[in-house]
Amino acid sequence: MDFSDSHFRVILFTFLFFFYMKILVLNCGSSSVKYKLIDMPSANVLEQGGLEKLGLKDSFLKHSKGEGEKKIIQKEIAEHTAGIEFILQVLTDPGSGVLNSLSEIDAVGHRVVHGGEKFNSSVRITNEVIAQIEECIPLAPLHNQANLKGIRAIEKLMPEVPQVAVFDTAFHQTMPQEAFMYALPYEFYEEKGVRRYGFHGTSHHYVSQKAFETLNIKPEGSRIITCHIGNGGSITAVKDGKSIDTSMGMTPLEGLVMGTRVGDIDAGTITYLMKECKYDADQISEILNKKSGLLGISGVSSDMRDVQGKIAEGNKRAELAVEMFQYRVKKYIGSYIAALGGLDVLVFTGGIGENNAKIRELICENMEYFGIRIDKNINAETIGEQRILSPEGAKVTVIVIPTDEELMIASDTQRILG
Repeated sequence: MDFSDSHFRVILFTFLFFFYMKILVLNCGSSSVKYKLIDMPSANVLEQGGLEKLGLKDSFLKHSKGEGEKKIIQKEIAEHTAGIEFILQVLTDPGSGVLNSLSEIDAVGHRVVHGGEKFNSSVRITNEVIAQIEECIPLAPLHNQANLKGIRAIEKLMPEVPQVAVFDTAFHQTMPQEAFMYALPYEFYEEKGVRRYGFHGTSHHYVSQKAFETLNIKPEGSRIITCHIGNGGSITAVKDGKSIDTSMGMTPLEGLVMGTRVGDIDAGTITYLMKECKYDADQISEILNKKSGLLGISGVSSDMRDVQGKIAEGNKRAELAVEMFQYRVKKYIGSYIAALGGLDVLVFTGGIGENNAKIRELICENMEYFGIRIDKNINAETIGEQRILSPEGAKVTVIVIPTDEELMIASDTQRILG
């Protein structure tokens, strides 16, 4: 073939255009916007950062080129559109930016927390998709409204750029009915969508796929438990590469003991407290979501590092909080081994899962009868890196895999638009 042929050059340019993309990944919270600009398919992070304290006078942007030194810019930013506009300005700044113009951004991928039963995979954003995300707002009022603000901001600022929504709940849409249903009157499911949806799906999907690649195993016939544990946490049973059960429920409140969330609780306790203490729905929600978990038990902090620090000072409530935390994780692992019919791989990820060797050790302690063993020396050395913790020949491979939800979002965005 003549490489100087104009027809060939057009084909080559089209091929490169569709396979090489600069993708901006946005994760909009109620008062924050996290972002990464990723060059795909090389997965090279060009710039990353996050806006914090949106709407407050002391709001700021923390950003860095690739994995370089973080810089902080103090700037009062009132809301999400202004915040995203400022991020775009930083990305194209002549002195410190990584882009010459916004036209270099080929697509934007958004983390969307709740897709209900409407979405079992990532989708290109259209007016119809936006309307369906709006319909899911009652299931995650704070999260979905913030996610929509990010989508609308890009629509306003970069109207020609295609956008993709990647849903936290999508990976768990493969759960069987016996796993996702609550034993409530069936009409609550039919009429109000009351069921278990699960969250952190992008993370669970990413680390399970990474486990297949790293350990050179096929999804078919595999039994994996992924533990995404941080300030928020969830555990997922993955069979044949698909989620069959997960610890979070209709909302991110159910499941593990978390930083400020209560996790599993007898529903009768809630009605009891509402009657005895005269709490209304908003007050009880505040307690369950923001005043419970590690913070509620320890009285110290929602941060595991602070709680562990108090144990060394003899704080018994801090000690109890850690014991409750690891015990709940251990219970879920045991129940999911039963659901899977055995276990091949146990994955730790998330802030605590990746960086807290002591918590990993406590969780794996006395689990030898399941085939779960770790090398304590390797475990103690492993902080924020991918590494196998189990000794050679162990029945179950225990591995730390740092999550990368942004890369998963970028990959889905490229796949859908490509």
